[in-house]
Amino acid sequence: MNANSHPRLRQVSVALLLAAFSMQAMAEEEIIPEYTFMDAIKTGKNMTSFRLRYEYVDQDGLQPGTYPNNAANPTANKELKAANALTLRSLIGWQTAPYHNFSFAAQLINVSKLADNFNDSTNNTLINSVSNQSNNIEYAKVVDPDYTGVNQLFVEWTGIKNTRVRAGRQQVNLDNVRFIGDIAFRQVMQVFDGVSIFNKTIPDTEIFLAHFEGVEQITTKYRSDGALDIVNARYRISPTEFLVGYAYLDGFQDLGMGRAWFGNGTTAAANAAGKGGAANQNADQGNKIIGVRLDGTHPFTPNYRAHYTAEYAKQTDYSGGDSRIDAHYYKLGGGFGIDNFNMRLDQELLSSNNGKYAFQTPLGTNHLFQGWVDKFLATPLEGIKDTFVTATYRYGDFVFFADYHLIDSDKDFYTTGGGSSRNGSRYGTEWNAAVTWNVDKNWMTKLEYGKFSEDDHYALLPNLASNNAAAIRGRVRDTEKLWLTAMYTF
Repeated sequence: MNANSHPRLRQVSVALLLAAFSMQAMAEEEIIPEYTFMDAIKTGKNMTSFRLRYEYVDQDGLQPGTYPNNAANPTANKELKAANALTLRSLIGWQTAPYHNFSFAAQLINVSKLADNFNDSTNNTLINSVSNQSNNIEYAKVVDPDYTGVNQLFVEWTGIKNTRVRAGRQQVNLDNVRFIGDIAFRQVMQVFDGVSIFNKTIPDTEIFLAHFEGVEQITTKYRSDGALDIVNARYRISPTEFLVGYAYLDGFQDLGMGRAWFGNGTTAAANAAGKGGAANQNADQGNKIIGVRLDGTHPFTPNYRAHYTAEYAKQTDYSGGDSRIDAHYYKLGGGFGIDNFNMRLDQELLSSNNGKYAFQTPLGTNHLFQGWVDKFLATPLEGIKDTFVTATYRYGDFVFFADYHLIDSDKDFYTTGGGSSRNGSRYGTEWNAAVTWNVDKNWMTKLEYGKFSEDDHYALLPNLASNNAAAIRGRVRDTEKLWLTAMYTF
Protein backbone atom coordinates (compact mmCIF):
# COMPACT_ATOMS: atom_id res chain seq x y z
CA MET A 1 0.00 0.00 0.00
CA ASN A 2 1.42 3.40 -0.97
CA ALA A 3 0.65 6.87 0.34
CA ASN A 4 -1.53 7.75 -2.58
CA SER A 5 -3.89 4.85 -1.87
CA HIS A 6 -4.81 5.86 1.70
CA PRO A 7 -6.24 9.34 2.51
CA ARG A 8 -5.16 9.31 6.18
CA LEU A 9 -1.60 8.42 5.31
CA ARG A 10 -1.58 11.12 2.58
CA GLN A 11 -2.64 13.76 5.14
CA VAL A 12 0.10 12.69 7.54
CA SER A 13 2.67 12.84 4.74
CA VAL A 14 1.63 16.39 3.80
CA ALA A 15 1.78 17.49 7.46
CA LEU A 16 5.28 16.06 7.88
CA LEU A 17 6.42 17.77 4.68
CA LEU A 18 5.07 21.16 5.80
CA ALA A 19 6.70 20.74 9.20
CA ALA A 20 10.03 20.03 7.54
CA PHE A 21 9.76 23.18 5.41
CA SER A 22 8.82 25.20 8.51
CA MET A 23 11.83 23.93 10.48
CA GLN A 24 14.10 24.73 7.54
CA ALA A 25 12.72 28.27 7.34
CA MET A 26 13.22 28.76 11.09
CA ALA A 27 16.77 27.51 10.79
CA GLU A 28 17.44 29.96 7.94
CA GLU A 29 15.98 32.87 9.97
CA GLU A 30 18.27 31.98 12.86
CA ILE A 31 21.41 32.19 10.74
CA ILE A 32 20.53 35.54 9.05
CA PRO A 33 22.62 38.14 10.86
CA GLU A 34 20.85 41.11 12.41
CA TYR A 35 21.05 44.41 10.43
CA THR A 36 23.32 46.53 12.59
CA PHE A 37 24.29 50.17 12.73
CA MET A 38 27.62 49.23 11.16
CA ASP A 39 25.69 47.81 8.21
CA ALA A 40 23.83 51.12 7.93
CA ILE A 41 27.16 52.95 7.79
CA LYS A 42 28.62 50.60 5.19
CA THR A 43 25.59 50.90 2.88
CA GLY A 44 25.32 54.67 3.22
CA LYS A 45 25.88 57.49 0.71
CA ASN A 46 29.19 59.19 -0.04
CA MET A 47 29.17 63.00 0.26
CA THR A 48 32.76 63.54 -0.87
CA SER A 49 34.05 65.67 -3.75
CA PHE A 50 37.08 67.75 -4.69
CA ARG A 51 36.82 70.88 -6.86
CA LEU A 52 39.84 72.75 -8.22
CA ARG A 53 39.08 76.15 -9.76
CA TYR A 54 41.01 78.97 -11.39
CA GLU A 55 39.18 82.31 -11.57
CA TYR A 56 40.43 85.40 -13.38
CA VAL A 57 38.77 88.81 -12.88
CA ASP A 58 39.66 91.97 -14.81
CA GLN A 59 37.59 94.93 -13.60
CA ASP A 60 37.84 98.45 -14.96
CA GLY A 61 37.82 100.68 -11.90
CA LEU A 62 39.62 102.34 -9.07
CA GLN A 63 40.87 100.82 -5.85
CA PRO A 64 38.64 101.53 -2.82
CA GLY A 65 39.16 104.88 -1.13
CA THR A 66 40.23 103.06 2.02
CA TYR A 67 43.33 101.64 0.31
CA PRO A 68 46.37 103.17 2.12
CA ASN A 69 48.03 104.49 -1.04
CA ASN A 70 45.04 106.58 -2.09
CA ALA A 71 43.11 107.20 1.12
CA ALA A 72 43.94 110.89 1.00
CA ASN A 73 42.45 111.15 -2.49
CA PRO A 74 39.80 108.48 -3.09
CA THR A 75 39.51 109.38 -6.79
CA ALA A 76 43.24 109.04 -7.45
CA ASN A 77 44.00 107.08 -10.60
CA LYS A 78 45.00 103.79 -9.04
CA GLU A 79 43.44 100.97 -11.03
CA LEU A 80 42.37 97.72 -9.49
CA LYS A 81 44.74 94.85 -10.14
CA ALA A 82 43.34 91.83 -11.98
CA ALA A 83 42.55 88.90 -9.68
CA ASN A 84 44.11 85.47 -10.19
CA ALA A 85 42.57 82.96 -7.80
CA LEU A 86 43.42 79.27 -7.65
CA THR A 87 41.49 77.43 -4.95
CA LEU A 88 40.71 73.85 -3.98
CA ARG A 89 37.49 72.88 -2.24
CA SER A 90 37.44 69.54 -0.43
CA LEU A 91 34.15 68.13 0.81
CA ILE A 92 34.49 64.93 2.84
CA GLY A 93 31.37 63.31 4.20
CA TRP A 94 29.08 60.34 4.54
CA GLN A 95 25.39 59.72 5.21
CA THR A 96 24.37 56.40 6.72
CA ALA A 97 21.52 54.29 5.40
CA PRO A 98 18.40 54.33 7.62
CA TYR A 99 18.72 52.43 10.91
CA HIS A 100 15.45 52.16 12.83
CA ASN A 101 14.22 55.00 10.57
CA PHE A 102 17.17 57.25 11.52
CA SER A 103 20.16 58.19 9.36
CA PHE A 104 23.10 60.42 10.19
CA ALA A 105 25.19 62.68 7.95
CA ALA A 106 28.42 64.55 8.50
CA GLN A 107 30.38 66.56 5.92
CA LEU A 108 33.54 68.59 6.49
CA ILE A 109 34.73 71.36 4.18
CA ASN A 110 38.15 72.81 3.48
CA VAL A 111 38.88 75.62 1.03
CA SER A 112 42.56 76.31 0.40
CA LYS A 113 44.09 79.15 -1.57
CA LEU A 114 46.77 77.86 -3.91
CA ALA A 115 47.22 81.32 -5.48
CA ASP A 116 46.20 84.32 -3.37
CA ASN A 117 46.22 87.32 -5.72
CA PHE A 118 42.61 88.34 -5.06
CA ASN A 119 40.36 90.17 -2.60
CA ASP A 120 38.23 87.51 -0.89
CA SER A 121 35.86 90.16 0.55
CA THR A 122 36.03 88.91 4.15
CA ASN A 123 35.34 91.62 6.69
CA ASN A 124 31.95 90.35 7.94
CA THR A 125 30.03 92.30 5.29
CA LEU A 126 28.57 90.18 2.53
CA ILE A 127 27.83 92.57 -0.35
CA ASN A 128 28.89 96.17 0.08
CA SER A 129 31.31 98.79 -1.18
CA VAL A 130 33.22 98.39 2.10
CA SER A 131 33.40 94.58 1.86
CA ASN A 132 37.12 93.99 1.41
CA GLN A 133 39.97 91.75 2.57
CA SER A 134 42.27 94.31 4.15
CA ASN A 135 45.61 92.84 3.03
CA ASN A 136 44.52 92.30 -0.60
CA ILE A 137 42.37 95.36 -1.12
CA GLU A 138 44.18 96.39 -4.30
CA TYR A 139 42.88 93.32 -6.19
CA ALA A 140 39.51 92.63 -7.79
CA LYS A 141 37.20 90.43 -5.73
CA VAL A 142 36.82 86.66 -5.75
CA VAL A 143 34.69 85.62 -2.76
CA ASP A 144 36.49 82.36 -1.97
CA PRO A 145 38.13 82.72 1.46
CA ASP A 146 40.26 80.11 3.23
CA TYR A 147 38.03 78.01 5.43
CA THR A 148 37.88 74.74 7.35
CA GLY A 149 34.73 73.69 9.15
CA VAL A 150 31.52 71.69 9.21
CA ASN A 151 29.53 72.02 5.99
CA GLN A 152 26.69 69.67 6.94
CA LEU A 153 25.82 67.78 10.11
CA PHE A 154 22.30 66.45 10.52
CA VAL A 155 20.11 63.57 11.65
CA GLU A 156 17.28 62.42 9.40
CA TRP A 157 14.11 60.55 10.43
CA THR A 158 11.79 58.74 7.98
CA GLY A 159 9.46 56.96 10.43
CA ILE A 160 6.31 58.35 8.76
CA LYS A 161 5.51 57.23 5.22
CA ASN A 162 6.40 59.77 2.51
CA THR A 163 7.96 62.09 5.10
CA ARG A 164 11.51 63.15 5.86
CA VAL A 165 12.44 65.18 8.93
CA ARG A 166 15.97 66.61 8.99
CA ALA A 167 17.53 68.41 11.97
CA GLY A 168 20.92 70.12 12.02
CA ARG A 169 23.14 71.93 9.51
CA GLN A 170 21.98 71.32 5.94
CA GLN A 171 22.04 72.53 2.34
CA VAL A 172 18.72 73.73 0.93
CA ASN A 173 17.87 74.33 -2.75
CA LEU A 174 14.29 75.20 -3.70
CA ASP A 175 12.87 75.54 -7.23
CA ASN A 176 15.35 77.46 -9.41
CA VAL A 177 17.28 78.62 -6.27
CA ARG A 178 16.27 82.25 -6.93
CA PHE A 179 15.14 82.76 -3.33
CA ILE A 180 16.62 79.86 -1.34
CA GLY A 181 19.86 78.16 -2.39
CA ASP A 182 23.26 76.95 -1.22
CA ILE A 183 25.29 79.20 -3.60
CA ALA A 184 27.25 76.08 -4.54
CA PHE A 185 29.13 77.90 -7.30
CA ARG A 186 31.31 79.57 -4.67
CA GLN A 187 33.83 77.38 -2.90
CA VAL A 188 32.35 78.07 0.56
CA MET A 189 28.64 77.27 0.38
CA GLN A 190 25.69 78.75 2.24
CA VAL A 191 24.20 76.33 4.79
CA PHE A 192 21.34 76.56 7.29
CA ASP A 193 20.95 75.42 10.90
CA GLY A 194 17.55 74.16 12.00
CA VAL A 195 14.77 71.71 11.17
CA SER A 196 13.16 70.92 7.82
CA ILE A 197 10.26 68.63 6.83
CA PHE A 198 9.68 67.22 3.36
CA ASN A 199 6.36 65.46 2.69
CA LYS A 200 4.84 63.72 -0.38
CA THR A 201 1.63 62.32 1.15
CA ILE A 202 -0.74 64.26 -1.13
CA PRO A 203 -0.65 62.82 -4.66
CA ASP A 204 1.56 64.77 -7.08
CA THR A 205 2.39 67.27 -4.33
CA GLU A 206 5.61 68.01 -2.47
CA ILE A 207 5.60 70.20 0.64
CA PHE A 208 8.77 71.60 2.22
CA LEU A 209 8.60 73.30 5.63
CA ALA A 210 11.55 74.63 7.61
CA HIS A 211 12.58 76.71 10.60
CA PHE A 212 16.20 77.84 10.62
CA GLU A 213 17.87 79.73 13.45
CA GLY A 214 21.23 80.33 11.78
CA VAL A 215 22.86 80.68 8.38
CA GLU A 216 26.55 80.46 7.49
CA GLN A 217 27.32 82.61 4.47
CA ILE A 218 29.87 82.27 1.67
CA THR A 219 32.16 84.74 3.46
CA THR A 220 32.20 82.25 6.42
CA LYS A 221 30.25 84.80 8.50
CA TYR A 222 27.64 83.15 10.76
CA ARG A 223 24.31 84.99 11.17
CA SER A 224 22.01 84.14 14.09
CA ASP A 225 20.17 87.36 15.02
CA GLY A 226 16.79 86.10 13.86
CA ALA A 227 15.18 83.13 12.14
CA LEU A 228 13.98 81.97 8.74
CA ASP A 229 10.66 80.15 8.22
CA ILE A 230 9.94 78.46 4.90
CA VAL A 231 6.77 77.12 3.28
CA ASN A 232 7.12 75.73 -0.26
CA ALA A 233 4.38 73.62 -1.87
CA ARG A 234 4.87 72.18 -5.36
CA TYR A 235 2.13 70.51 -7.38
CA ARG A 236 3.20 68.33 -10.31
CA ILE A 237 0.94 69.08 -13.29
CA SER A 238 2.90 66.58 -15.39
CA PRO A 239 6.32 64.92 -14.99
CA THR A 240 7.96 68.12 -16.29
CA GLU A 241 5.47 70.90 -15.33
CA PHE A 242 4.91 72.42 -11.88
CA LEU A 243 2.82 74.96 -10.00
CA VAL A 244 4.53 76.26 -6.85
CA GLY A 245 3.38 78.47 -4.00
CA TYR A 246 5.87 79.76 -1.44
CA ALA A 247 6.42 81.98 1.58
CA TYR A 248 9.87 82.88 2.91
CA LEU A 249 9.71 84.69 6.26
CA ASP A 250 13.18 86.08 6.93
CA GLY A 251 13.50 87.55 10.41
CA PHE A 252 17.30 88.00 10.35
CA GLN A 253 18.03 91.61 11.28
CA ASP A 254 21.45 91.68 9.65
CA LEU A 255 22.60 89.57 6.71
CA GLY A 256 25.51 91.89 5.94
CA MET A 257 23.72 93.80 3.16
CA GLY A 258 23.53 97.22 4.84
CA ARG A 259 24.08 100.07 2.41
CA ALA A 260 23.82 97.69 -0.55
CA TRP A 261 20.06 97.58 0.19
CA PHE A 262 19.31 101.07 1.43
CA GLY A 263 22.02 103.21 -0.16
CA ASN A 264 24.81 105.51 0.91
CA GLY A 265 22.54 108.51 1.42
CA THR A 266 24.41 111.40 3.04
CA THR A 267 22.21 114.38 2.15
CA ALA A 268 20.93 116.63 4.89
CA ALA A 269 17.40 115.33 4.36
CA ALA A 270 18.59 111.70 4.58
CA ASN A 271 20.54 112.34 7.76
CA ALA A 272 17.65 114.25 9.32
CA ALA A 273 15.39 111.29 8.66
CA GLY A 274 17.93 108.90 10.16
CA LYS A 275 18.56 107.29 6.78
CA GLY A 276 22.15 108.35 6.21
CA GLY A 277 24.99 105.99 5.33
CA ALA A 278 25.66 104.76 8.88
CA ALA A 279 21.95 104.30 9.61
CA ASN A 280 21.50 102.42 6.36
CA GLN A 281 24.37 100.13 7.23
CA ASN A 282 22.51 99.10 10.39
CA ALA A 283 18.94 99.14 9.05
CA ASP A 284 16.89 96.06 9.98
CA GLN A 285 16.73 93.68 6.99
CA GLY A 286 13.80 91.51 8.15
CA ASN A 287 11.57 90.76 5.14
CA LYS A 288 9.02 88.32 3.80
CA ILE A 289 8.56 87.07 0.23
CA ILE A 290 5.28 85.47 -0.84
CA GLY A 291 4.80 84.25 -4.39
CA VAL A 292 3.59 81.76 -6.97
CA ARG A 293 5.46 80.10 -9.86
CA LEU A 294 4.28 78.22 -12.93
CA ASP A 295 7.17 76.55 -14.69
CA GLY A 296 7.80 73.63 -16.96
CA THR A 297 8.54 71.93 -20.22
CA HIS A 298 5.67 70.57 -22.30
CA PRO A 299 6.66 67.83 -24.76
CA PHE A 300 4.76 67.60 -28.05
CA THR A 301 6.79 64.70 -29.42
CA PRO A 302 9.95 62.95 -28.15
CA ASN A 303 11.96 65.51 -30.17
CA TYR A 304 9.95 68.75 -29.83
CA ARG A 305 8.97 70.61 -26.67
CA ALA A 306 8.01 74.05 -25.31
CA HIS A 307 9.46 75.76 -22.22
CA TYR A 308 7.55 78.34 -20.18
CA THR A 309 7.78 80.29 -16.89
CA ALA A 310 5.39 82.73 -15.21
CA GLU A 311 6.21 83.86 -11.66
CA TYR A 312 5.19 86.70 -9.35
CA ALA A 313 6.27 87.55 -5.79
CA LYS A 314 5.82 90.39 -3.32
CA GLN A 315 8.41 91.45 -0.73
CA THR A 316 7.57 93.55 2.33
CA ASP A 317 9.07 94.24 5.76
CA TYR A 318 8.78 91.54 8.41
CA SER A 319 9.68 91.06 12.08
CA GLY A 320 10.81 94.64 12.64
CA GLY A 321 12.27 95.11 9.17
CA ASP A 322 12.79 98.56 7.70
CA SER A 323 9.56 100.09 6.38
CA ARG A 324 11.20 100.89 3.01
CA ILE A 325 11.18 97.16 2.19
CA ASP A 326 8.27 97.09 -0.27
CA ALA A 327 8.78 95.79 -3.81
CA HIS A 328 7.64 93.10 -6.22
CA TYR A 329 9.12 90.58 -8.61
CA TYR A 330 8.12 88.85 -11.81
CA LYS A 331 9.63 86.52 -14.35
CA LEU A 332 8.01 85.78 -17.70
CA GLY A 333 9.47 83.75 -20.51
CA GLY A 334 9.42 80.78 -22.76
CA GLY A 335 11.10 78.97 -25.58
CA PHE A 336 11.45 75.70 -27.44
CA GLY A 337 13.56 72.59 -27.68
CA ILE A 338 14.44 70.47 -30.70
CA ASP A 339 16.38 67.28 -30.01
CA ASN A 340 19.49 68.38 -28.02
CA PHE A 341 19.04 72.12 -28.66
CA ASN A 342 17.08 74.53 -26.43
CA MET A 343 16.48 78.28 -26.67
CA ARG A 344 14.35 80.68 -24.68
CA LEU A 345 13.66 84.38 -24.09
CA ASP A 346 12.89 85.70 -20.59
CA GLN A 347 12.40 88.92 -18.68
CA GLU A 348 12.94 89.26 -14.93
CA LEU A 349 11.95 92.34 -12.93
CA LEU A 350 13.13 93.22 -9.43
CA SER A 351 11.15 96.41 -8.86
CA SER A 352 12.14 99.63 -7.11
CA ASN A 353 10.24 101.29 -4.28
CA ASN A 354 10.60 104.78 -5.80
CA GLY A 355 14.38 104.67 -5.52
CA LYS A 356 14.32 104.00 -1.76
CA TYR A 357 14.67 100.21 -1.93
CA ALA A 358 14.58 97.42 -4.53
CA PHE A 359 13.51 93.77 -4.42
CA GLN A 360 16.30 91.70 -2.86
CA THR A 361 17.06 87.96 -2.74
CA PRO A 362 19.57 87.68 0.14
CA LEU A 363 19.31 83.89 0.55
CA GLY A 364 19.27 82.84 -3.10
CA THR A 365 22.00 81.59 -5.43
CA ASN A 366 22.31 85.00 -7.10
CA HIS A 367 25.33 84.04 -9.21
CA LEU A 368 22.92 82.39 -11.67
CA PHE A 369 20.95 85.58 -12.36
CA GLN A 370 21.70 88.86 -14.17
CA GLY A 371 24.73 87.13 -15.67
CA TRP A 372 27.64 85.31 -14.09
CA VAL A 373 29.92 88.33 -13.66
CA ASP A 374 28.09 89.09 -10.38
CA LYS A 375 27.64 92.83 -10.84
CA PHE A 376 24.17 92.71 -9.27
CA LEU A 377 24.34 90.33 -6.30
CA ALA A 378 22.42 93.08 -4.52
CA THR A 379 19.78 94.93 -6.53
CA PRO A 380 20.50 98.67 -6.98
CA LEU A 381 17.95 101.00 -5.37
CA GLU A 382 16.46 101.75 -8.78
CA GLY A 383 15.65 98.06 -9.43
CA ILE A 384 16.53 95.78 -12.36
CA LYS A 385 14.72 94.76 -15.52
CA ASP A 386 16.76 91.99 -17.15
CA THR A 387 15.78 90.80 -20.64
CA PHE A 388 17.84 87.83 -21.79
CA VAL A 389 18.09 85.05 -24.33
CA THR A 390 19.58 81.63 -23.49
CA ALA A 391 20.69 78.73 -25.67
CA THR A 392 22.03 75.28 -24.77
CA TYR A 393 23.19 72.34 -26.85
CA ARG A 394 24.24 68.85 -25.77
CA TYR A 395 26.65 66.83 -27.90
CA GLY A 396 27.67 63.51 -26.41
CA ASP A 397 29.39 64.21 -23.09
CA PHE A 398 29.64 67.95 -23.84
CA VAL A 399 27.11 70.65 -22.92
CA PHE A 400 27.40 74.11 -24.54
CA PHE A 401 25.75 77.20 -23.04
CA ALA A 402 25.42 80.86 -24.07
CA ASP A 403 23.26 83.80 -23.00
CA TYR A 404 22.98 87.54 -23.57
CA HIS A 405 21.47 90.12 -21.18
CA LEU A 406 20.09 93.65 -21.61
CA ILE A 407 20.15 94.91 -18.01
CA ASP A 408 17.98 97.98 -17.43
CA SER A 409 16.66 99.70 -14.31
CA ASP A 410 13.04 99.78 -13.15
CA LYS A 411 13.37 103.49 -12.27
CA ASP A 412 15.78 105.95 -13.90
CA PHE A 413 19.02 106.51 -11.97
CA TYR A 414 21.61 109.23 -11.45
CA THR A 415 24.65 109.09 -13.70
CA THR A 416 28.18 110.37 -13.16
CA GLY A 417 28.42 113.83 -14.68
CA GLY A 418 24.64 113.98 -14.99
CA GLY A 419 24.01 116.52 -12.23
CA SER A 420 20.89 116.20 -10.10
CA SER A 421 18.61 114.63 -12.74
CA ARG A 422 17.89 110.95 -13.14
CA ASN A 423 18.86 110.36 -16.75
CA GLY A 424 20.16 106.78 -16.83
CA SER A 425 18.17 103.61 -17.47
CA ARG A 426 20.58 100.96 -18.79
CA TYR A 427 23.21 99.55 -16.45
CA GLY A 428 24.78 97.62 -19.29
CA THR A 429 24.89 94.37 -21.22
CA GLU A 430 26.42 91.00 -20.47
CA TRP A 431 27.09 87.80 -22.33
CA ASN A 432 28.22 84.46 -20.96
CA ALA A 433 29.42 81.23 -22.54
CA ALA A 434 30.43 77.84 -21.17
CA VAL A 435 31.29 74.32 -22.18
CA THR A 436 31.02 71.41 -19.75
CA TRP A 437 32.68 68.05 -20.35
CA ASN A 438 31.33 65.20 -18.24
CA VAL A 439 34.36 62.97 -18.63
CA ASP A 440 32.78 60.04 -16.79
CA LYS A 441 30.47 59.44 -13.83
CA ASN A 442 33.08 60.90 -11.46
CA TRP A 443 34.98 63.56 -13.41
CA MET A 444 33.62 66.89 -14.67
CA THR A 445 35.52 69.79 -16.26
CA LYS A 446 34.15 73.21 -17.23
CA LEU A 447 35.32 76.37 -19.02
CA GLU A 448 33.25 79.52 -18.45
CA TYR A 449 33.57 83.14 -19.58
CA GLY A 450 31.50 86.24 -18.86
CA LYS A 451 31.79 89.88 -19.89
CA PHE A 452 29.79 92.83 -18.55
CA SER A 453 29.92 96.11 -20.50
CA GLU A 454 28.79 99.25 -18.70
CA ASP A 455 26.36 101.55 -20.50
CA ASP A 456 24.93 104.51 -18.56
CA HIS A 457 27.37 105.34 -15.74
CA TYR A 458 25.44 104.55 -12.56
CA ALA A 459 25.97 106.91 -9.59
CA LEU A 460 25.08 106.24 -5.97
CA LEU A 461 24.16 109.89 -5.43
CA PRO A 462 23.29 112.99 -7.47
CA ASN A 463 26.60 114.07 -8.97
CA LEU A 464 26.66 117.79 -8.28
CA ALA A 465 30.42 118.03 -8.65
CA SER A 466 32.73 116.40 -11.17
CA ASN A 467 34.87 114.92 -8.40
CA ASN A 468 31.99 113.40 -6.43
CA ALA A 469 33.84 110.36 -5.08
CA ALA A 470 30.77 108.50 -3.83
CA ALA A 471 29.08 108.77 -7.19
CA ILE A 472 32.17 107.63 -9.08
CA ARG A 473 32.62 104.60 -6.81
CA GLY A 474 29.01 103.67 -7.46
CA ARG A 475 29.68 102.87 -11.11
CA VAL A 476 29.11 99.26 -12.13
CA ARG A 477 32.24 99.14 -14.36
CA ASP A 478 33.29 96.95 -17.27
CA THR A 479 34.31 93.51 -15.99
CA GLU A 480 35.30 90.19 -17.52
CA LYS A 481 35.77 86.86 -15.78
CA LEU A 482 37.14 83.47 -16.73
CA TRP A 483 36.73 80.20 -14.83
CA LEU A 484 38.45 76.84 -15.31
CA THR A 485 37.05 74.05 -13.13
CA ALA A 486 37.85 70.38 -12.57
CA MET A 487 35.76 68.35 -10.14
CA TYR A 488 35.87 64.77 -8.91
CA THR A 489 32.83 63.36 -7.12
CA PHE A 490 32.83 60.00 -5.39
